[in-house]
Amino acid sequence: MTSVILIRSGARFLRVRCRRGGVRIGLPLHPLLPFAPSPTAIPHSSFSSVPTDALSHPAELDEFPGSRGRVVCITSGKGGVGKTTSAASFATGLAAKGYKTAVVDFDVGLRNLDIHLGMERRVVFDMVHVLQGDCTLRQALIRDKRTDGLFMLAASQTRDKEILTIDGVGRMLAGLTGEFDYVVLDSPAGIESGARHAMYFADDAIVVTNPELSACRDADKMVGFISARSRRAELDAAEVTQSLLVTRYDAERVEAEESLSIGDMQELLGLPVVGVVPESKDVLTCTNLGQPVITMEGDASAAGAYADMVDRFLGETDKPLRFVTPEPVSFFKRLFGK
Repeated sequence: MTSVILIRSGARFLRVRCRRGGVRIGLPLHPLLPFAPSPTAIPHSSFSSVPTDALSHPAELDEFPGSRGRVVCITSGKGGVGKTTSAASFATGLAAKGYKTAVVDFDVGLRNLDIHLGMERRVVFDMVHVLQGDCTLRQALIRDKRTDGLFMLAASQTRDKEILTIDGVGRMLAGLTGEFDYVVLDSPAGIESGARHAMYFADDAIVVTNPELSACRDADKMVGFISARSRRAELDAAEVTQSLLVTRYDAERVEAEESLSIGDMQELLGLPVVGVVPESKDVLTCTNLGQPVITMEGDASAAGAYADMVDRFLGETDKPLRFVTPEPVSFFKRLFGK
């Protein structure tokens, strides 16, 4: 008879000890397999029972930056504002800057992030398989072929969102933050299960909205929810750092007072603006091609806006906002109206 026990060994590794016929064998496991926060041995079959505090206390991260990766949640109150488009470009931009980045699709039951990254045919295991212990994180993570240091964890298309638990998600994020500089969570809209679990563990939150009143009103609810219901709030740690990303911004409509301005949205939500992405046909084109918008070459305005957003997130807060004023109208356009 063979017995298998997993024990903690070091900061991020586990070892497996097998006893077969009286002989004990020690084998290393992959470092991405999450571990219990104490040296107590746990049977492999109870993988789902590992406590959530395997993800280190937020105060430890704040005091010792780099002790683990940061969890960044891309969220919104209203659907269709461009969260997944933004998550794909944001994660790609971080990886292009040299930060090892994992982007996780939390929209269990639907799943779209893989399409935006051009990985839909490469998904074998998904987040639910990891949570159930059917595979390791290493098996489920998909490496991006175009951007070094970028990996994706897909959502399940066949399971209900209620399969997510605080324990399971915390254990999974403990493994990811032990290996990656940034873990970007592509949250579904609203406050259903997938969104709640993504926001709960966030160190940073980027709230995405369109310049319309209904989207901003729903975004305001998310701001309050993150402030009050996050893990950081429960543990009385420093607040989740929240910022605002405005998508589908049309400066000409704003000038004609047909749309909310940047100032209007800042006043409504009280958040600093991390980026403004103009209305662009490139977004649909890139989605159909399975290519993040930020990778568009040339003078693509949306690609430039996402690149600026990444820079501001990483600390270049003095970078001016582009695409917030109407482009000058040429003489011939004024003359011929085209």
